[in-house]
Amino acid sequence: MAKSRAVKEQLLNEYKEKLSKAKAGVIVCNHGITVEQDTALRKKLREAGIEYKVVKKTLFTFAVRENNLSELEQFFEGPIAVAFSYDDPVKVAKVLKEGAKDLEKLEIRGGFIEGKVISAKEVDALSKLPSREELVAKMLGGLNAPMSGLVYVLSGTIRKLVLALDAIAKKQSA
Repeated sequence: MAKSRAVKEQLLNEYKEKLSKAKAGVIVCNHGITVEQDTALRKKLREAGIEYKVVKKTLFTFAVRENNLSELEQFFEGPIAVAFSYDDPVKVAKVLKEGAKDLEKLEIRGGFIEGKVISAKEVDALSKLPSREELVAKMLGGLNAPMSGLVYVLSGTIRKLVLALDAIAKKQSA
């Protein structure tokens, strides 16, 4: 009996820690997917740096309440699993949405982003956003374009000056 309580307390602390560290998380119902499908989904998530865990609802409910995310309880019907992202909040939504296309029985219920509870529709909208890497690349490209244009214009002016001086030098030597 005491061992069981200790295991539950350890699991509860683990859930609380994951919820407090995660930038984002998505709650899914994985009822009806096969072991092979679940293994493939876990592999995709692991490759993307996302932690996927089937949770015990009662203990997870306590952890959610202690992390001020009690609104998440509305998604706790049936068996649930949670995907935690510790770095990029968009990545977890993208990978799970992609996984849901392949697995018609995987149901995205909702989630959270940095302490704010979001619905399944908001998770879907989040999955359509560009990733952090894409946004950084676009921003750097936008910053680089005016500088490249300036360098081109200045080099053109210098080139014209050099050509004019060369023409003057040839004319005077002749």
